[in-house]
Amino acid sequence: MKAELSPEDSLRLNVLLAGEVHAIRIDEGALTLYALTPKGEAKVSLHRNCRPDLYVTRVRELLGGHALGSPGGYPVHLRRWSRLGRASPQNLEPLLKLGEPEAVIAVALAPTLTDEIARRAWWALPTMEVARYMLMHAAVREGAMGKVLADFLIEHLPFEEDPIQAMNSIRAVIGADLLDAAEGELLWAKAKRRPHYFIGFLEHRPDDLPAEGERSLPGEVAAQAAAGDAWALQLARCYAPSGQSFLLAAEMALEKPPAHEAVYLLLDILGAYFAAVRDAEAMTGYESEAAAMRALSRLSNADAEPILTRTTAVGPLMRRHLQPLFEPLLQHIRVLRGQP
Repeated sequence: MKAELSPEDSLRLNVLLAGEVHAIRIDEGALTLYALTPKGEAKVSLHRNCRPDLYVTRVRELLGGHALGSPGGYPVHLRRWSRLGRASPQNLEPLLKLGEPEAVIAVALAPTLTDEIARRAWWALPTMEVARYMLMHAAVREGAMGKVLADFLIEHLPFEEDPIQAMNSIRAVIGADLLDAAEGELLWAKAKRRPHYFIGFLEHRPDDLPAEGERSLPGEVAAQAAAGDAWALQLARCYAPSGQSFLLAAEMALEKPPAHEAVYLLLDILGAYFAAVRDAEAMTGYESEAAAMRALSRLSNADAEPILTRTTAVGPLMRRHLQPLFEPLLQHIRVLRGQP
């Protein structure tokens, strides 16, 4: 016989849902349902009459029927679309009332996410994954939730065991421009021990990095740069304090990428940084710098695909596979750092 909700739970949940509810989460271990309302947080202890997992399913069926008119809980077709950022704008508020973590992720990814809906989603599922997703949206970055999410990601960064997710947390915070100067310097210092942290800086702050040295630009190159010559401008960019920092960070990140995603991203970042000189003519006497910048300008993730699509290796083994590709790149970077 199909298990039903206990009469007590059925009554209490229907009374709760008859009022204004902004979001719901379920603690399956404690068999407790929490609701976010305009007056604060409400709590309903559940009294199961069957297996705990089956009983929670019955609770979610009730929630789904109330929020979406779907008595089966979170609709299967929405599950498939949730991580594609295709949740309907009309569904965002109802999705938060299902007590389903996957539904909250659908909301976090939705392009129509607002700061207020982000606040409710964060109450429902305060995880690093959700924080990263929500910081992708301008309305959230620029709203009250932006700094809340950024602070959470930085605070919990030491507990993120997956280096790629740690990298993505930093990319999200720096990309949202929610890192103050002191926090940025501290994170930059930590990146010297965990070079994949540098990737967010390289991607979003290529010309605003902590100084790690400077090279004196020859007068003739400075004159050409002042005249607007693309090649000279790029060399001046590399010789500047931030440019030397960019090159140092790129070198360190290339020496120890943790996994495929970091490699692909790094190559795209380097190619974009030097893109202006892809077809530029260089001055006589600067052949080694010209060759270095031209080689780096042509980089993209496609350069690593022939290697990485044939291996699932990560860490040191992956880096050994990449050595034939990376060694020349590292040499080009060292030329531009004045360390041939």
